[in-house]
Amino acid sequence: MHDRHTRRFGLGTAICLVMGNIIGGGIFLLPASVAPFGTVSLVAFGVLTVGAIALALVFGRLAARHPDTGGPYVYAREAFGDFAGFLSAWSYWTMTWVSNAALAVAAVGYVHVLFPGHDSKGMDLLVALVALWLPALSNFAGTRYVGAVQLVSTILKFVPLLFIAIVGLFFFDPDNLGAFNEGGGSAVGGMSAAAAILLYSYVGVESAAMSAGEVRDPERNVGRATVLGTIGAAVVYLLGTVSVFGTVAHDKLVDSKAPFSDAVNAMFGGQWGGTVIAVAAVVSIVGALNGWTLMSAQSPYAAAKDGLFPAAFLKKQRGVPTFGVLAASVLATALTVINYLIGAGGVFEILVLITTFSATVPYLLAAGAQIYFLLTGERDKVRPARFVRDLVLALVAFGFTFWLVAGAGYAAIYQGVLFLFAGILVYAWMAARRTGRRRRAEEAAAGQQPAAVEATAAAATAAGDPTAAGEPTAAGEPAAVGESVAGEEPTAVERSAAGGPEDPRR
Repeated sequence: MHDRHTRRFGLGTAICLVMGNIIGGGIFLLPASVAPFGTVSLVAFGVLTVGAIALALVFGRLAARHPDTGGPYVYAREAFGDFAGFLSAWSYWTMTWVSNAALAVAAVGYVHVLFPGHDSKGMDLLVALVALWLPALSNFAGTRYVGAVQLVSTILKFVPLLFIAIVGLFFFDPDNLGAFNEGGGSAVGGMSAAAAILLYSYVGVESAAMSAGEVRDPERNVGRATVLGTIGAAVVYLLGTVSVFGTVAHDKLVDSKAPFSDAVNAMFGGQWGGTVIAVAAVVSIVGALNGWTLMSAQSPYAAAKDGLFPAAFLKKQRGVPTFGVLAASVLATALTVINYLIGAGGVFEILVLITTFSATVPYLLAAGAQIYFLLTGERDKVRPARFVRDLVLALVAFGFTFWLVAGAGYAAIYQGVLFLFAGILVYAWMAARRTGRRRRAEEAAAGQQPAAVEATAAAATAAGDPTAAGEPTAAGEPAAVGESVAGEEPTAVERSAAGGPEDPRR
């Protein structure tokens, strides 16, 4: 029976899913986050865009060959086996709910622009939790509502961002730019550090591939949506960041809590423009949380189907894995509460870097899987006419992601690895359960076989056929059950023991 709450995504909705997940709360805070590195961060953004598009193309190729829900997990498991698949699924799952916590924190700054004068840690926490749970409720309602929210929110945030990106260029003042390398170290080091934070703005290129099972005609539409969504987001990102850098003075931008609002106020004066952007930012963040909440359930759902995640993640209603949504929302809530209670400075930046590292694990495995498929020449997964182009894209995507791991910094890698290694306990538990079930099944089968042989032998003896009972044949060897002596037709008992039908001539 058709569920009216379930609807497969078309190309337009899939593009909005990619763009909506890429353009989340990150773009509204990232100009201020990378301003301390100087304008070298603009160069990093350009390099990052090339790498993100290469990664998007790789995901498009992989999704055309494996159009299944789970995306990076599916590719890693197909190429490298269960453990690699599990690490991909676990790391991606970790990334999604940590990212949701970061988005919720980002929402707080823009809510303060809309409702000034209510600064308190308790109020900030309440706003962050509301931002987390409203999208979760939308997901519980079904994929039909997830797609509708994603479509509307993407349009509402894309228009004002594109407006600032274009109009801001007319107000660009080079005096507002800081030094090229504000960090003081090497320019390459500053670019890598800035790129590690900026990657957060492109996390989501895999969204259509991750939900391929919910996309119509996924072999064609997933690749298209991934590339078009990434390019659309890249245009807004690059022009928008340049506009903010050129309209807000560097010393003010470094400490800004709402850089796009500050940019609009600098362009037109007053506070009305900042308020409009703050509304767009809140809509954007809630829309991104809507999409990311769905993503948080897809990877463990795919892994659970293969027995690599607990079976509870298989619970699905109205097209949405509901237990996965609930688990991710609860974990993001706990992380948000902990960060506010301990009063850590730079909460958004800390969560962003953990998200960045967690995202690189499935990205590296996916790019590695594409390289594996290409080099092994598996014809069902590789198009020979595109071999060179696909191999170059895969190598660029792998190198790009590897560079991001190096630039994430020791603290982010340390915390990310702790999250990653915690999953080994889960894998050990699930692997032990699978092994136990397999052993019990083998023992049960072994225990039933002798009884079946004895019953067949007894029937054969009663029929006067000693060969079926395992007695010596003319050649001196016992005949196996279900086999006949050479040159003789098998008996009905033999055919029955072998699982075959009786001869209709008898």
